[in-house]
Amino acid sequence: MTLQAGALVTSKWLAEAMKVQRKMRILDTSWYLPKLRRNAKSEFKKRHITGAAFFDIDQCCDKTSPLDHMLPSESFFADYVGNLGIESDTHVVVYDASDFGAFSAPRVWWMFRVFGHSAVSLLNGGLRNWELEQRPMSDRYVRPTQTEFKASLNRSWIKTYEDILDNLETKKFQVVDARPAGRFRGLDPEPRDNTEPGHIPGSISVPFHSFLSKSGHFLPKEQLQALFAQSGVDLNRPICVSCGSAVTACHVALAAYECGHPGVSVYDGGWSEWFTRAVPEHVISEGRGKHLRLG
Repeated sequence: MTLQAGALVTSKWLAEAMKVQRKMRILDTSWYLPKLRRNAKSEFKKRHITGAAFFDIDQCCDKTSPLDHMLPSESFFADYVGNLGIESDTHVVVYDASDFGAFSAPRVWWMFRVFGHSAVSLLNGGLRNWELEQRPMSDRYVRPTQTEFKASLNRSWIKTYEDILDNLETKKFQVVDARPAGRFRGLDPEPRDNTEPGHIPGSISVPFHSFLSKSGHFLPKEQLQALFAQSGVDLNRPICVSCGSAVTACHVALAAYECGHPGVSVYDGGWSEWFTRAVPEHVISEGRGKHLRLG
């Protein structure tokens, strides 16, 4: 038996699907900024949704890049996902254990989609609400049987530094920044060393947590549409999303998908790359900004 699902599923839906759905894999995709000093994998070993496997965005990435968790190659993603027991007809449900209700899970939701796997849903409300509702939890992990997964990368959903630089002139797409407003404005510090806050010229600030209710659930479609409109984002035009390292940027991608946008692209290098490579005048900031070192 297969239960119909959209991009977002409720804890009630997942609890029922765990009883009747054969080709389904639940993934704990928790990831935290180093300064939070939370170890996602250790937490997973202690408690996770019954039957879940752990998806590590710091392992399923391009390890040749100096930037954090950049997208891996098709073959690497296929091997990594196949080792989690996921096939091309498996329904994947992702969640994370953040206090927000969703932090890193939207990134993995987008990763599956950009590699051609549309049968992926996010547990709305995350582990936070799953636990509150006293749904099945476990500390037991059974390693999945390795399977074959076929990945096909949709390159049109990925933007590079050069694409963003060119867009400063062409303005072919809108750039939406999901970092908190203080970092966007250049007033609050970035979590990574050697990176000052600020934003890409012409980009629009819509902090990722704006898409979530106080309970940690994504806002209803009508409220998401209103949020985009109030922020000056036109859902009828192309959108590229960014943040520090393209994790919470994917909240914007998921929210836009819920509103009917056909496909948001992601600047995978994010602010980490932009600040490193951009000339000072392309780092817009009310604070220190970027200064060239002399000598």
